[in-house]
Amino acid sequence: MADSDPPGKEPASSTPPSQQTDAPHTTAAEPGRRAGFRLDLDDAFTPDPSTEDMYIVPDNKFAFSPGHLSKLLNPKSLHAFYALGGIAGLEKGLRTNRESGLSVDESNLDGAVAFEEVAPKGCPKYGHNGNTEPTVKEGNPAALPPPTSYPAGTAFGDRKHVFRENRLPEKKSKTLLELAWITYNDKVLLLLTGAALISLALGLYQTFGVPHEDGGAKIEWVEGVAIIAAILIVVIVGTLNDWQMERQFNRLNKKHNDRHVKVVRSGKSIEVSVFDVLVGDVMHLDTGDLVPVDGIFISGHGIKCDESSATGESDLLKKVPAEEVYAILQDVANGGTPPEKIEKLDPFIISGSKINEGTGKFLVTAVGVNSSYGRITMAMQTEQEDTPLQKKLNNLADWIAKLGGSAALILFFVLLIKFCAQLPNNTDTPAAKGQSFLRILITSITVVVVAVPEGLPLAVTLALSFATNRMTKDNNLVRVLKACETMGNATTICSDKTGTLTQNKMTVVATTLGKSTSFGGTDAPLEEPEDKPKVANTVPNVPVAEFSKNLGAGIKQLLVQSNAVNSTAFEGEVDGEKSFIGSKTEVALLTLCRDHLGAAPVQEERSNANVVQVVPFDSAVKYMATVVKLPSGKFRAYVKGASEILLANCNTVISSPEAEEFSTTELTEQDREMLLETITSYAGQTLRTIGSSYRDFESWPPKELEGVKELTAKEFNKVHKDMTLVAIYGIKDPLRPAVKDALKDCHRAGVFVRMVTGDNVLTGKAIAKECGIYTPETGGIAMEGPEFRRLSEDKRKEIVPKLQVLARSSPEDKRILVRTLKELGETVAVTGDGTNDAPALKMADIGFAMGIAGTEVAKEAAAIILMDDNFASIVKGIAWGRAVNDAVKKFLQFQLTVNITAVLTTFISSVASEKEESVLNAVQLLWVNLIMDTFAALALATDPPNHSILDRKPDRKSAPLITLRMYKMIFGQAICQLAITLVLNFGGPALLGYDSTHNIRLKTLIFNTFVWLQIFNEINNRRLDNKLNVFEGISKNWFFIIINCIMVGGQVLIIFVGGSAFKIERLDGKEWGLSIGLGAISLPWGAVIRCVPDSWVAACIPDIHIRLPWKKKKAPKDVDEENGTANGTKKDATSSDDEPFKPGPPLRILTSIRGERARKHIRRGFREYMQDQKTKVKAKAKEKELKIKGSKEPMVVDESEKKQ
Repeated sequence: MADSDPPGKEPASSTPPSQQTDAPHTTAAEPGRRAGFRLDLDDAFTPDPSTEDMYIVPDNKFAFSPGHLSKLLNPKSLHAFYALGGIAGLEKGLRTNRESGLSVDESNLDGAVAFEEVAPKGCPKYGHNGNTEPTVKEGNPAALPPPTSYPAGTAFGDRKHVFRENRLPEKKSKTLLELAWITYNDKVLLLLTGAALISLALGLYQTFGVPHEDGGAKIEWVEGVAIIAAILIVVIVGTLNDWQMERQFNRLNKKHNDRHVKVVRSGKSIEVSVFDVLVGDVMHLDTGDLVPVDGIFISGHGIKCDESSATGESDLLKKVPAEEVYAILQDVANGGTPPEKIEKLDPFIISGSKINEGTGKFLVTAVGVNSSYGRITMAMQTEQEDTPLQKKLNNLADWIAKLGGSAALILFFVLLIKFCAQLPNNTDTPAAKGQSFLRILITSITVVVVAVPEGLPLAVTLALSFATNRMTKDNNLVRVLKACETMGNATTICSDKTGTLTQNKMTVVATTLGKSTSFGGTDAPLEEPEDKPKVANTVPNVPVAEFSKNLGAGIKQLLVQSNAVNSTAFEGEVDGEKSFIGSKTEVALLTLCRDHLGAAPVQEERSNANVVQVVPFDSAVKYMATVVKLPSGKFRAYVKGASEILLANCNTVISSPEAEEFSTTELTEQDREMLLETITSYAGQTLRTIGSSYRDFESWPPKELEGVKELTAKEFNKVHKDMTLVAIYGIKDPLRPAVKDALKDCHRAGVFVRMVTGDNVLTGKAIAKECGIYTPETGGIAMEGPEFRRLSEDKRKEIVPKLQVLARSSPEDKRILVRTLKELGETVAVTGDGTNDAPALKMADIGFAMGIAGTEVAKEAAAIILMDDNFASIVKGIAWGRAVNDAVKKFLQFQLTVNITAVLTTFISSVASEKEESVLNAVQLLWVNLIMDTFAALALATDPPNHSILDRKPDRKSAPLITLRMYKMIFGQAICQLAITLVLNFGGPALLGYDSTHNIRLKTLIFNTFVWLQIFNEINNRRLDNKLNVFEGISKNWFFIIINCIMVGGQVLIIFVGGSAFKIERLDGKEWGLSIGLGAISLPWGAVIRCVPDSWVAACIPDIHIRLPWKKKKAPKDVDEENGTANGTKKDATSSDDEPFKPGPPLRILTSIRGERARKHIRRGFREYMQDQKTKVKAKAKEKELKIKGSKEPMVVDESEKKQ
C-alpha cells in the first residue's frame, strides 16, 4: 500500500490516461472528476501560514512531523489522510500498533522511519514546497516554544520530543509588579498620591527653607512621607492578596483539567491521566466521553460525535472506520467512481468533541498545543468572570463610594469656606497657609479613601477562593465559581441513587435462572406493593456454589457470553490488583461469571465471539444489545437491561439448565406473574434488578430492519419481541455509611431531598425509606417517570412539592422535574452522571456531576464535580456555600459600621475644629482603612462553617444582601462608637483633666480607642444571628487569630514609635486601660443589640419609608380617623376586599383643614380618581336620562356633583 503509485492527474485537455507520469501531481480519474471529488496530493501538506515551525523537528525518528498530522483537521482533509497512507501508514509512521497500542517499555527508539516509506509514491513532503523544508518566519506570534529534549532512558522520550505532551502551557500569570501597578491605578489612590507629594514638597520647603524658632523640630515633611508610606502598604497588601488568589485559582483549574482516560498499551486496556496520553496511543471511546486529543477512528460500533464545540456544526456526525475510508479513496485513486457524498466519509476524531452514541477505538495523532482543542484553548484563555455576588457587591461598593464621595465633597467645601472666612485674621506664613489648605484637601480625600469599600470585592473573592480550596479537600471540585455561593441557598436536592446515596460497590447476591433454579434473594422485603397479591414462587432456591455446580456447559456459555460480549467493561489494574473497569453493574455481572461460572478473561471471550452489531445502552429504553454470529450460521441478539421491560418482551424462557444443551419452554401468564413477583421481592430487598434475554435470527439484518442504515435502540425496538428470558439478577449496592446523617443535616437545614433513579419503583422506595428520604406517613409520594411526564402542568405543580421518589426516570423526566421546581421558586441542586443528564445539570441552579461514574459530557455541563460521588459531600458543599455568603455579610456589617463612624467622626470634628482639623488625621485614617478593608476581609472571609450553620432555613433568591438583623447591628454599633468618640473629643479635657497642652495626647487616646473599638467589633461581627456566643469556633480559625494579632501588634507599635508620622504621643498604662476598656464595650453592647427583638426593629422601619421612583407604592396601615393613630382595623366604607390596594384615611391635620370631603375622596392616584368620577357621572346621567325620558327639559346636574 505504501509503495503504490498514485495515478496521475489528467490535464484539462483530452489527453488519455495512458500519458500520465509518476511525477508528484493531483490524482483524479474521469469518473471522479465528474463526481466533483479529486484527490489533491500536491497541496495535501502545504504549510498553513504561521505553522511552518510545526514541520521542523530536529532528530525526528518518525515519518511525520506535527505539521503533517495537523493537516488532517482544520478543515478535515481526506487528501491528507490518503497522503499519510491511511491508518496503515499512520500506524507505521508513528511506530505504533492499532491493536496493541504503544509498548509500555518504550523509551528511546532505534533508527527512523522515512516519510517516503509510508506515503504514496511521488507525494510531496511539504505540499507546494515540494520536498524543501519550509522556512520559519521570524517574529511569528503563533510560533510554539522549541521542543523539549529528554534524557536518555526517559519513558517515551523520543515520542514526547517530537509530538510533545498533552499539556497546555500555563497561562502566563501577572508578575507582582504588574499586579501592584493594577492595584495602584485607583483614581482615589492617585489623587491622594498627588496631594501627598504636594504636602511633601511644602513640608520639605518648611523644614529646610524656613527658619525655626527656639530650635524647634524640623518634622513638617513627615506627614507627606507617612501618607506615601501608608499608600505603599495598601498597594503591597492588595498586590499580595491578588497574587495569592491567582495562584489558588490556577491550582484549582489544573486539578479540574486532570482526569483519567482508557488507552491500550502492550495489548492491555489501562487507565492513565489525560496528561499522559501520547501521539500513537490507541484510546477507547465510550458514550459520554469528552475527547481530549485529535485522532483517526480505527473501529467501533455506532460512534456519533457532537463536534459543535469544535466546529460549530450542531448535527451529530457518524464516524466511519479509517480502513473503510482508505479503501474507498484507494479505489478512487485507481480510477474508480467516487461514491455519493464521499465528503461525508469521516474517520476524524476532533479534540473537544463529545461522544453521544457508541463505543470504539481511535489512534491519537495530535496532543496538547498541536491538537485542535489545544490551539483553540490557547487562543481563548480568559479571565475568571465575576460571580453574581461579586457583581452585586461591586454595585454596592460603588453606591457607598458615591455617598462617601459626596460627604467628602461637602466636607471640603465647608472647610474651604471656613478657611477662606478666617484668612483676614490669619497671621501664618504663606507656606503655613498652603499647608493648612493642603491638610483640608488631604483630609477630604482621605474620607473618600475610607468611604470607598475596596475591601468588599476583596472579601468575596477571598471567601470564594478560601471556600473553593477547602471544598476541593471535601471532594467538591468547583468548576463554576458562582455555584459556590448559590449552593448555600439550595432549597432542594434531586439526587441520584446509585453511587451517590449508595456505595456503588455492586455484587450479584441473587439470581433467578428462568423458572428452573435460583440463589439468594430470600430476605424479607422492606417495601411490598399493596395492590398485588403474592404468587407462590415455585423456583427452587439453592446456595450459590450448588447453583453453579448444577449448570450444564451450554447454559454456562450462554450466561458468560451474554454478560462478557454484551458489555463495555474491561479488565485492568486498580491499585495494583487485577479488576474490572467500567459500569459497576457490568463489573458485578462479570465478577459473577469469573468467580462462579468459570469465565475466561473478558478479552478472550470477546475475541472468540463474532460480534456483528452493537446497540449501546439507551436510557430512554433502558437496555443495551449486542448481535453475534453463531458457529451454526445463525445470529443471536443478547439484550440486557431493566428486568420488567425485558420480561414484557419475552414469550419463552430457558429450561433444563443442568443439561449439556439447554432448551426453552413457553412463558405462561402464571410464570410471568411469578417472575414479576420475584422482581418485586428483589426490589423490596433494596436490590437492583437486571434482566437478561436473547433471540435467534436466521439472517441479519432481519426483514424488519432492512434498509436501516444505523441500528439504534429505537430501531432495535422493532425486533425486541418474542425474546427468551435467560435470568433475573439481584444486585446489592449498600448505602453509604454517612448518608443517613447527611440527610438529617439536610432536613435540619431546610433542604428538601428527592431521589431520582432509573431503578424499579419498589427498589427506589425501599432504599429511600431506609435512608430517610421517603416518608409516606407524612404524605410523601413515589412515582414512576412515564406517569410523571404524562401529568398536566397544573397537576405536576401540585404533586412536585410532595414528590420524594421518582423511579424509572429518564433524563427528560429529570429535566422536567428541575424546570417545575424552578418555576415554583426553588433553588435546585441536581446530581447527574450520564450524557443525557447534561440538560438537567445545565438547567439546575447547581449541577453536580459524578467524578467517578460521570461521563465527561456530564462533567462539562455541571458547576461542581463530586469527586467521591458521595451525597455527604453535597451537604459539605451547602455548608461552605453558606459560609461564603455569611463571610461576605459579616464583612459588610463590619465595613458599613466603620464607614459610618469614620466618615461622621471626621466630618463633625473637622467642622467643629478651629483649625479645620479632624480628630483622626489622614495617616491615622489610612491605618483604619487598612484595618477595615484588608485585615478584616482576611479575618472574616476565612471563617470555616460551624455545625450550627445548618440550623437555619436557606435564603430565598429574592432575599436582600443586608438583612434587618444586620441593619440593627450596623446602626447600633455606629451609635455606640460615635457616642464614645465624640464624648472623648468634646468632653475629654473636662472628663480626663487634660489642659490645652495635652491636645496631642487626647487625640492619641481617641485614635487608640477608635481602633480598639474596631478590633472588638470585628470579633462581635463573627455572628450574624441573635445568639450571644461570638467566640464559637474561633480556635479553629488560626487565620483570624493571626490577623488580629497583627492588628493589635501594629496598633501597639504605632502608639509607641509612630510619633511624628501619626502625630501622636505615647500613652501611659491608665490611658491604655481606658482605650481598651472603651473599645471592649463593643462586645457587651453587641449582646444588648442582639437581645432587642427583631420585631421591634421591623415595627419601626415602615414608619421611615422613602418612596423610590421605580418602586410600587405600598398600602399604608389604617389610621384611626379620630386621632390619626394606626390601628389596622378600621375600613373605609367604600373600599372593596378585591382591590389590590386599599387607601387609608388621611391624617388628622388633613381632615381638620379640608373636612369630611378630604376623608371621603382620598384615592389611589389621579388616574384612578378620574376614572371613578367618569363612571359615577355616566351612571347618574343615564339614571336621570331615564327619569326625564320624553321631557324636553335639559338635564340638570347636581351642584355637588359638579364640584366632584
